[in-house]
Amino acid sequence: MEVLETPMINDIISNSLDKSISYSEYRELVEKLVEDQLTTGKDKTDALINYTMLNDRRMRRWDKTVKLSEEDIASIKSFDKKATWLVITESWCGDAAHVMPVINKVAELNDKIDYKIVMRDENDALMDAFLTNGGRAIPKLIMIDDTTNEVVNTFGPRPSVATKLVNDYKALHGKLTPEFKEDLQRWYNKDKGQSTVSDLINLLK
Repeated sequence: MEVLETPMINDIISNSLDKSISYSEYRELVEKLVEDQLTTGKDKTDALINYTMLNDRRMRRWDKTVKLSEEDIASIKSFDKKATWLVITESWCGDAAHVMPVINKVAELNDKIDYKIVMRDENDALMDAFLTNGGRAIPKLIMIDDTTNEVVNTFGPRPSVATKLVNDYKALHGKLTPEFKEDLQRWYNKDKGQSTVSDLINLLK
Protein backbone atom coordinates (compact mmCIF):
# COMPACT_ATOMS: atom_id res chain seq x y z
CA MET A 1 0.00 0.00 0.00
CA GLU A 2 1.55 3.27 -1.18
CA VAL A 3 0.37 6.09 1.10
CA LEU A 4 1.46 9.70 1.72
CA GLU A 5 2.07 11.21 5.16
CA THR A 6 -1.07 11.21 7.33
CA PRO A 7 -1.84 14.98 7.56
CA MET A 8 -1.59 15.42 3.79
CA ILE A 9 -3.62 12.33 2.96
CA ASN A 10 -6.32 13.33 5.46
CA ASP A 11 -6.81 16.63 3.61
CA ILE A 12 -6.92 14.89 0.24
CA ILE A 13 -9.46 12.33 1.49
CA SER A 14 -11.59 15.03 3.13
CA ASN A 15 -11.71 17.03 -0.11
CA SER A 16 -12.67 13.94 -2.09
CA LEU A 17 -15.35 12.90 0.42
CA ASP A 18 -16.96 16.32 -0.06
CA LYS A 19 -17.50 15.36 -3.71
CA SER A 20 -18.48 11.74 -3.09
CA ILE A 21 -21.80 10.06 -3.88
CA SER A 22 -23.58 6.98 -2.53
CA TYR A 23 -23.80 3.69 -4.43
CA SER A 24 -27.46 4.30 -5.30
CA GLU A 25 -26.52 7.73 -6.67
CA TYR A 26 -23.72 6.13 -8.66
CA ARG A 27 -26.10 3.58 -10.17
CA GLU A 28 -28.49 6.39 -11.13
CA LEU A 29 -25.57 8.29 -12.69
CA VAL A 30 -24.49 5.31 -14.79
CA GLU A 31 -28.06 4.67 -15.96
CA LYS A 32 -28.34 8.32 -17.04
CA LEU A 33 -25.00 8.12 -18.85
CA VAL A 34 -26.21 5.08 -20.78
CA GLU A 35 -29.43 6.91 -21.67
CA ASP A 36 -27.41 9.90 -22.93
CA GLN A 37 -24.72 7.71 -24.59
CA LEU A 38 -21.97 9.17 -22.41
CA THR A 39 -19.34 8.00 -19.92
CA THR A 40 -17.53 9.35 -16.88
CA GLY A 41 -13.88 10.34 -17.19
CA LYS A 42 -11.87 12.74 -19.33
CA ASP A 43 -12.05 10.59 -22.48
CA LYS A 44 -15.46 10.24 -24.13
CA THR A 45 -14.56 7.70 -26.80
CA ASP A 46 -17.12 5.38 -28.38
CA ALA A 47 -15.29 2.42 -26.84
CA LEU A 48 -15.56 3.80 -23.29
CA ILE A 49 -19.21 4.76 -23.84
CA ASN A 50 -19.87 1.17 -24.93
CA TYR A 51 -18.04 -0.16 -21.85
CA THR A 52 -20.24 2.03 -19.65
CA MET A 53 -23.32 0.52 -21.32
CA LEU A 54 -22.00 -3.00 -20.80
CA ASN A 55 -21.09 -2.27 -17.19
CA ASP A 56 -24.56 -0.95 -16.42
CA ARG A 57 -25.94 -4.35 -17.44
CA ARG A 58 -23.28 -6.15 -15.42
CA MET A 59 -24.02 -4.13 -12.29
CA ARG A 60 -27.74 -4.60 -12.70
CA ARG A 61 -27.18 -8.36 -12.81
CA TRP A 62 -24.84 -8.43 -9.80
CA ASP A 63 -27.13 -6.16 -7.78
CA LYS A 64 -29.76 -8.89 -8.08
CA THR A 65 -27.67 -12.06 -7.89
CA VAL A 66 -24.79 -11.64 -5.40
CA LYS A 67 -25.35 -14.02 -2.48
CA LEU A 68 -23.52 -14.28 0.84
CA SER A 69 -23.28 -17.28 3.15
CA GLU A 70 -24.66 -17.13 6.68
CA GLU A 71 -21.09 -17.32 7.98
CA ASP A 72 -20.03 -14.34 5.86
CA ILE A 73 -23.06 -12.33 6.93
CA ALA A 74 -22.27 -13.01 10.60
CA SER A 75 -18.63 -11.90 10.10
CA ILE A 76 -19.70 -8.66 8.44
CA LYS A 77 -22.31 -7.87 11.08
CA SER A 78 -19.80 -8.46 13.88
CA PHE A 79 -17.64 -5.51 12.74
CA ASP A 80 -18.23 -2.83 15.40
CA LYS A 81 -16.15 0.22 14.39
CA LYS A 82 -17.38 3.10 12.26
CA ALA A 83 -15.59 3.11 8.92
CA THR A 84 -15.82 4.74 5.52
CA TRP A 85 -15.17 2.77 2.36
CA LEU A 86 -14.20 5.36 -0.22
CA VAL A 87 -14.01 3.85 -3.71
CA ILE A 88 -12.29 5.46 -6.69
CA THR A 89 -13.74 4.37 -10.04
CA GLU A 90 -15.02 5.30 -13.52
CA SER A 91 -18.15 4.01 -15.23
CA TRP A 92 -16.17 2.39 -18.09
CA CYS A 93 -14.06 0.17 -15.81
CA GLY A 94 -14.88 -3.53 -16.25
CA ASP A 95 -13.37 -4.69 -12.96
CA ALA A 96 -15.39 -2.02 -11.13
CA ALA A 97 -18.65 -3.30 -12.62
CA HIS A 98 -18.00 -6.74 -11.12
CA VAL A 99 -16.65 -5.50 -7.77
CA MET A 100 -18.73 -2.46 -6.76
CA PRO A 101 -22.10 -4.24 -6.43
CA VAL A 102 -20.41 -6.77 -4.14
CA ILE A 103 -18.96 -3.96 -2.00
CA ASN A 104 -22.49 -2.59 -1.75
CA LYS A 105 -23.93 -5.95 -0.64
CA VAL A 106 -21.34 -6.16 2.14
CA ALA A 107 -21.71 -2.52 3.24
CA GLU A 108 -25.51 -2.83 3.37
CA LEU A 109 -25.18 -5.53 6.04
CA ASN A 110 -23.47 -3.23 8.56
CA ASP A 111 -24.67 0.33 9.18
CA LYS A 112 -21.25 1.22 10.60
CA ILE A 113 -19.79 1.02 7.07
CA ASP A 114 -20.34 4.13 4.96
CA TYR A 115 -19.81 3.34 1.25
CA LYS A 116 -18.85 6.42 -0.81
CA ILE A 117 -17.74 6.77 -4.43
CA VAL A 118 -15.65 9.30 -6.36
CA MET A 119 -14.45 9.45 -9.96
CA ARG A 120 -10.77 8.92 -10.64
CA ASP A 121 -10.35 11.70 -13.21
CA GLU A 122 -11.93 14.26 -10.86
CA ASN A 123 -9.69 13.28 -7.93
CA ASP A 124 -6.11 13.22 -9.20
CA ALA A 125 -4.48 13.80 -5.82
CA LEU A 126 -6.47 11.00 -4.18
CA MET A 127 -5.75 8.55 -7.00
CA ASP A 128 -2.04 9.38 -7.01
CA ALA A 129 -1.91 8.76 -3.24
CA PHE A 130 -3.22 5.21 -3.74
CA LEU A 131 -1.43 3.85 -6.79
CA THR A 132 -1.12 0.13 -7.48
CA ASN A 133 2.40 -0.81 -8.59
CA GLY A 134 2.82 2.78 -9.72
CA GLY A 135 -0.37 2.77 -11.83
CA ARG A 136 -3.76 4.48 -11.45
CA ALA A 137 -5.63 1.19 -11.29
CA ILE A 138 -9.34 1.18 -10.40
CA PRO A 139 -11.54 0.40 -8.62
CA LYS A 140 -9.61 1.24 -5.46
CA LEU A 141 -11.26 1.01 -2.04
CA ILE A 142 -9.73 3.09 0.76
CA MET A 143 -10.86 2.04 4.24
CA ILE A 144 -10.87 4.91 6.73
CA ASP A 145 -11.38 4.60 10.50
CA ASP A 146 -14.04 7.25 11.20
CA THR A 147 -12.83 7.73 14.79
CA THR A 148 -9.16 8.43 13.99
CA ASN A 149 -9.54 9.44 10.30
CA GLU A 150 -6.65 7.10 9.55
CA VAL A 151 -6.42 4.92 6.47
CA VAL A 152 -6.38 1.39 7.86
CA ASN A 153 -6.36 -0.63 4.64
CA THR A 154 -7.07 -0.70 0.91
CA PHE A 155 -8.61 -3.14 -1.55
CA GLY A 156 -8.45 -3.34 -5.33
CA PRO A 157 -8.34 -2.99 -8.18
CA ARG A 158 -9.30 -6.67 -8.25
CA PRO A 159 -9.95 -9.41 -5.71
CA SER A 160 -6.72 -11.15 -4.68
CA VAL A 161 -7.45 -14.33 -6.68
CA ALA A 162 -7.98 -12.32 -9.88
CA THR A 163 -4.87 -10.24 -9.12
CA LYS A 164 -2.80 -13.44 -9.02
CA LEU A 165 -4.30 -14.58 -12.35
CA VAL A 166 -3.37 -11.22 -13.91
CA ASN A 167 0.14 -11.15 -12.45
CA ASP A 168 0.86 -14.74 -13.48
CA TYR A 169 -0.32 -14.08 -17.03
CA LYS A 170 1.73 -10.87 -17.30
CA ALA A 171 4.83 -12.71 -16.03
CA LEU A 172 4.42 -15.36 -18.75
CA HIS A 173 3.26 -13.21 -21.68
CA GLY A 174 4.43 -9.68 -20.85
CA LYS A 175 0.99 -8.10 -21.26
CA LEU A 176 -2.72 -8.83 -21.03
CA THR A 177 -4.22 -9.97 -24.32
CA PRO A 178 -7.86 -9.51 -25.40
CA GLU A 179 -8.27 -13.29 -25.00
CA PHE A 180 -7.08 -13.14 -21.38
CA LYS A 181 -9.43 -10.23 -20.66
CA GLU A 182 -12.32 -12.35 -21.91
CA ASP A 183 -11.13 -15.21 -19.70
CA LEU A 184 -11.05 -12.80 -16.74
CA GLN A 185 -14.67 -11.80 -17.40
CA ARG A 186 -15.60 -15.49 -17.38
CA TRP A 187 -13.72 -15.92 -14.09
CA TYR A 188 -15.76 -13.09 -12.53
CA ASN A 189 -18.98 -14.70 -13.71
CA LYS A 190 -17.97 -18.10 -12.32
CA ASP A 191 -16.71 -16.65 -9.02
CA LYS A 192 -20.04 -14.83 -8.42
CA GLY A 193 -18.39 -12.20 -6.21
CA GLN A 194 -17.24 -14.67 -3.57
CA SER A 195 -13.52 -13.79 -3.76
CA THR A 196 -14.38 -10.11 -3.36
CA VAL A 197 -16.57 -10.91 -0.32
CA SER A 198 -13.70 -12.87 1.22
CA ASP A 199 -11.22 -10.02 0.68
CA LEU A 200 -13.63 -7.45 2.11
CA ILE A 201 -14.22 -9.55 5.22
CA ASN A 202 -10.44 -9.67 5.70
CA LEU A 203 -10.45 -5.85 5.63
CA LEU A 204 -12.81 -5.88 8.61
CA LYS A 205 -10.64 -8.17 10.75
